[in-house]
Amino acid sequence: MERVLKGLQPEAVFRHFEALTRIPRCSGNEKEVSDYLVKFAEDLDLEVIQEDCLNVIINKPGTEGYENAPRVILQGHMDMVCTKREDIEFDFDKDPIPVVVDGDMIRTEGTTLGADNGIAVAMAMALLESKDIPHPPLTALITVAEETGMDGVLNLNPKNISGDILINIDSEEEGVALASCAGGVNNIIKLPIEWKDADQNRSAYKVSIKGLLGGHSGIEINKNRANAIKLLGRLLDGMDSNLDIDIAYVSGGEKMNAIAKMADAVIVIDSSKEKVLKDIVAEYEKIFSNEFETADPNIKLNLEETDKPDRVFSPDTKKSLISILRLIPYGVQTMSANIKDLVETSNNIGVLTTNESEIVFDSAVRSSVKSLKHEINNRIKTVCDLTGAKMELESDYPEWEYKVESPIRDLMVEVYKDMYDKELKVEAIHAGLECGFLKEKVGDMDMVSIGPNLYDVHTPNEHLSISSTKRVFEFLCEVLKRIK
Repeated sequence: MERVLKGLQPEAVFRHFEALTRIPRCSGNEKEVSDYLVKFAEDLDLEVIQEDCLNVIINKPGTEGYENAPRVILQGHMDMVCTKREDIEFDFDKDPIPVVVDGDMIRTEGTTLGADNGIAVAMAMALLESKDIPHPPLTALITVAEETGMDGVLNLNPKNISGDILINIDSEEEGVALASCAGGVNNIIKLPIEWKDADQNRSAYKVSIKGLLGGHSGIEINKNRANAIKLLGRLLDGMDSNLDIDIAYVSGGEKMNAIAKMADAVIVIDSSKEKVLKDIVAEYEKIFSNEFETADPNIKLNLEETDKPDRVFSPDTKKSLISILRLIPYGVQTMSANIKDLVETSNNIGVLTTNESEIVFDSAVRSSVKSLKHEINNRIKTVCDLTGAKMELESDYPEWEYKVESPIRDLMVEVYKDMYDKELKVEAIHAGLECGFLKEKVGDMDMVSIGPNLYDVHTPNEHLSISSTKRVFEFLCEVLKRIK
């Protein structure tokens, strides 16, 4: 297959990145890419460990004169969020990502790009294979399942890795060094379904909410974008108040850590009420469009007649479903008083599913304050207690607290000023990075997180700046050069 990114600089970084776009690596399906990285290291005669969970750890000695310098861990994750536009056919398990060059941007043709976090892996690979870039002893730590709960770093064996400095390359804004991040947990509500026979004299309709922007549930939670699952709750409540609907099915979202950009439900009403139903749907489309005319301007509601179901939720299940959808927190809950414009605590209901026995609500709770993370979970538990649902917590990961003294951060500030005559911004992020876990696993290392300009991650519009990638890689190389 001809290389699309051929000729882009730095050549090694984009060569490795494009190779990664041709390998399946959705979260939970990393075996092939993990094996690929192992073979890459073996071909270079580098020490490599592949853990049972498929994390890959590659060690490279320091170049001449750097043999006794502090060991630097370069860290990223091999998995990616796999979403696509609804109108295209694409199989992430076998199709290569359709990368295209658009001016200074690398984009795709309707899928996520996987630059989050394939660009970190590509940069690490370029450094590992380099023969002319001076650097201290390096360890590349490439984890799995970061996007679905950080299971890779959670299962990391600390005996397999050690280091003095950690540079995480999972940030998305050039010129910013992250020094703190939120902790989080996957909050799962399970509502048992009590079924009843559907009235076959009534008509069934599928109502859909689509056209939303979606986005990263941490970084973009402060943009006031609509959540299709929450909108569905409002719509169902409005329908039920006016029509006494039956509900046979609800669904929404794709990933718990992505803002839900679509949702739908199958409802059953008296045939004579079709006009009223259409009027309600049209009215809610106007309401939602007005509320989000700037932040999420393309919200569409669709209604179509569908096959009659054999059964529907009981009145109690219907009431509990609507109550949970209405009451579950969504969006920013608190802002930091210590760091300007930093979201401190949030919740995103990312996935809604219906199966034979229960309705499942899958949310991502985030906070840079541990007690506030617990507070949101306790609030959701109260909703469960009132509705007969059960709450489970999975993939709980710690926050990375700000460190007043950080030599690697100070060095980066110095290098950035020398290279670009600009001040490097030091910030915190309302999203999960693996740094919190790594501090617990590997020890109290000096840590910082950087990355090139990435846009609309976790959406089919994800794109990566070519020039920014070049600058960030050159910056990283200069930082490594000065660590002795």
